[in-house]
Amino acid sequence: MHRIALLFNGNKIFDRDIIAGIGEYLSSTRASWDLFLEEDFRCRLQGIERWQGHGIIADFDDPEASAALSRVSLPVVAVGGSYADAADYPGDTPYVATDNFKLVKLAYDHLIEAGLQRFACFSLPQADVNRWAQEREKAFENLMQRDGMQGEIYRGLGTSAPSWDTAVEQQIAWLQTLPKPIGIIAVTDARARQLLQACLCAGIAVPEQVALIGIDNDPLARILTRVPLSSVIQGTREMGRTAAHLLHQMLHGGRLAGTRILVPPAGINVLASSRHEAPSHPHVMQAMHFIRQYACQGIKTEQVADYVGVSRSSLEWYFRRELGRSVHDEILRFKLDVAKDMLRHKDQRSIADIAVSCGFTSVQYMHAVFKRELSCTPREFQDRQDRLPQAEAGPLSLN
Repeated sequence: MHRIALLFNGNKIFDRDIIAGIGEYLSSTRASWDLFLEEDFRCRLQGIERWQGHGIIADFDDPEASAALSRVSLPVVAVGGSYADAADYPGDTPYVATDNFKLVKLAYDHLIEAGLQRFACFSLPQADVNRWAQEREKAFENLMQRDGMQGEIYRGLGTSAPSWDTAVEQQIAWLQTLPKPIGIIAVTDARARQLLQACLCAGIAVPEQVALIGIDNDPLARILTRVPLSSVIQGTREMGRTAAHLLHQMLHGGRLAGTRILVPPAGINVLASSRHEAPSHPHVMQAMHFIRQYACQGIKTEQVADYVGVSRSSLEWYFRRELGRSVHDEILRFKLDVAKDMLRHKDQRSIADIAVSCGFTSVQYMHAVFKRELSCTPREFQDRQDRLPQAEAGPLSLN
């Protein structure tokens, strides 16, 4: 049995999914590994150069990890973000990378398909620990240059309690300077969630004025936002499987120095934050902004009309003219989309709890809506998703 150290930060969705991919590889092969995974990620590098094991898989986006492992004589496989400049990769260490250019391009292509013509990128402050974010900035810049467009990059402040209020104020100030409508690509879902909150605080309609998409497909970010967040799905599980396969080969004599494998994104989860439909009338835009925030709290058409400041009949007329449906239909459509997303992503709550969370008056009413709109029950919809082929990362690109 081989003793293998996994040096990752389990607090990050990126790292957790890579670990899951490693586990999937072990479950599908005869590899016999005793895994070391430090519960407190802050302690994972202490004494690693003296560790009596057989191999290591580590997140090399962490500069401390790459520095510490440069002194280790054991077989090491690195995972992390891709680099535009090949010289930035860590020497001869085998490296499995998420393809940063393809991540950003997939988000950009989606926003173009939504009809947007202006774009911006919300990144992170420049730092060694954020080199992967700067690579995504480069990808955004390259796409803008390729298409002859002007795209603004905003880094803002880092996340900390003392700077939180200032960070939000600065984000709002930046958002207010941008031409609208605009599509914004955030380098992570966490960053996208922060910007989405700033939009809501400033009364900026999402996605009518700002269409927003993140990267990671983090379920926590979806739960913590009033407007469900669109996101690019990284091929992290494929990265984990590939890294484990490389280390398995090295443990049995394989020579893989300098191997680099780029893993493309697995897909995109399109939700409300980037479903850009730009209504021409401001009353419809205001109403849509209110509906996206409060549909799941059981709002009625009268409350939407009160928010907009017009009569119910007037608002209904505007909706019929602009969207071809009623205000009630739009509220119901939004609640149905949220319920479908919860069922699709194996939310741990029961169907009855999902009905309550989505603002349906009863589970029976949600059943009736599913039957009418989708010709199936919520349970049948969930079972149907289970039978769909899972998104794969696609063919690997070897450098």
